Amino acid sequence: MNNRIRELRARDNITQDQLALAVGVRRETIVFLEKNKYNPSLKLAHDIAKYFGLPIEEVFLFNEV
Repeated sequence: MNNRIRELRARDNITQDQLALAVGVRRETIVFLEKNKYNPSLKLAHDIAKYFGLPIEEVFLFNEV
């Protein structure tokens, strides 16, 4: 699964720390998400998408097999 978190952060000019604080995780979690080294829980995916005002499927891109 890929995501657009880095792109969306740049668009909104926010730091990893700011996003982490807003969704209740550590900055390292955002780092791992952006590097596609971690798949978020459904709640975290929802919280991140809500923060950016987008549907989950516009933030997290599910690769078809």
